[in-house]
Amino acid sequence: MSCPSAIAAGPATLPVSPAEVEVAARRIAGRVVRTPLVASAALSRASGHPVFLKLETRQPIGAFKLRGAMNAVLALDEAARRRGLVTASTGNHGRALAHAAREAGVPAVVCMSALVPANKVEAVHALGAEVRIVGRSQDDAQAEVERLVSARGLTAIPPFDHPDVIAGQGTIGLEIVEDLPEVSAVLVPLSGGGLAGGVALAVKALRPSARVIGISMARGAAMAASLRAGHPVEVVEEDTLADSLGGGIGLSNRYSFALCRALLDEVVLLTEDEIAAGIRHAAEAEGEVVEGAGAVGIAALIGGKVSLDGPAALILSGRNIDETLHRRIVKETAV
Repeated sequence: MSCPSAIAAGPATLPVSPAEVEVAARRIAGRVVRTPLVASAALSRASGHPVFLKLETRQPIGAFKLRGAMNAVLALDEAARRRGLVTASTGNHGRALAHAAREAGVPAVVCMSALVPANKVEAVHALGAEVRIVGRSQDDAQAEVERLVSARGLTAIPPFDHPDVIAGQGTIGLEIVEDLPEVSAVLVPLSGGGLAGGVALAVKALRPSARVIGISMARGAAMAASLRAGHPVEVVEEDTLADSLGGGIGLSNRYSFALCRALLDEVVLLTEDEIAAGIRHAAEAEGEVVEGAGAVGIAALIGGKVSLDGPAALILSGRNIDETLHRRIVKETAV
């Protein structure tokens, strides 16, 4: 699926600016890990071009989400923080917000659907947040967030459609271009678009010629469906190995859809078997434990869904996969 690559539309038309990403980088410095960009010998051989892995798996919560959540929490005024924080999450953003809230010494409530894996629910509990399991979709969880904002006056920190969250995730793009100035392609997991939009914003500002390719699963990819339609649409949320990429983007999406529509050069969708192959390759060839969402860049490359014409960076967005599931995938040749 090709998308218009429109930094041509001009930064002034975008709902978040590259300058906001630079502010976020200064704000979160020392509070999140500046993750390594490491060469992959196996993927470089297979693609015929240098391939590097951006290891967001090294964040304290095991996922990139800490960047956006930390930036958003630090950007709040003290009164908003003290009212307590609330979010909807497919797992990793909830964990990130719980971590940031604990650092700030304020309470947090994380609303999740019954589709969120148990290991991710337990991890949020362990960080001291209140957890609410509501319905079977991200939309159901978001409805509970809105109720709690109204009933208890909590401050909502959305998982992706928020300028401070997007700017925080965009710091990954800054780091990639700093470490690999000649980068020609960045493969980024695509869900609600906070990560993809933020990374594309930073990369295109610094390296306009670089392609930014969003990678998602074929089962219930809401942003991909919305980009095809030309506006945010609802999709049926389904079980998938890339569970962190599930959920809708919100029909009233204000930020991430516009960024993805303007800045992504292409969107690639993967089968469950392809995602499993990416998880397996990460373990066997790279020595990295990654969840399904974190493996999609690898999966797209080894599955022949993306071709390269120069150095590429793949964002390994998270490692928070159930251990039993991971062992099964690594041992099997298909899901």
